[in-house]
Amino acid sequence: MKNQALIAAISANSLVEVVIWIIVAGLIFWLLSWLIDYVGIPEPFRKVAKVVVAVVAVLMLINAILTLAGRPFVTW
Repeated sequence: MKNQALIAAISANSLVEVVIWIIVAGLIFWLLSWLIDYVGIPEPFRKVAKVVVAVVAVLMLINAILTLAGRPFVTW
C-alpha cells in the first residue's frame, strides 16, 4: 500500500523531465567513454579515467532517482 502512495506522489511532468535528463546524461557519459578510448590514453590512466566517469555517472543517476522520491542528496 505504501508503494502506491509513492507512485501517486510522482507527477508525470517530473517523471518525463527525469527520464529526459537521464537520457541526455547517459549520452554525455557514453561520449566521454568513447572519447577516452578514441584518444588512446595509456593503460593506467585510461582505467582511472573510466572509473571516474563511471562513479560520476552512478552518483548522478542515484541523485536523479532520489529526486523523484523528493530527497536528492545534491541540489543544483
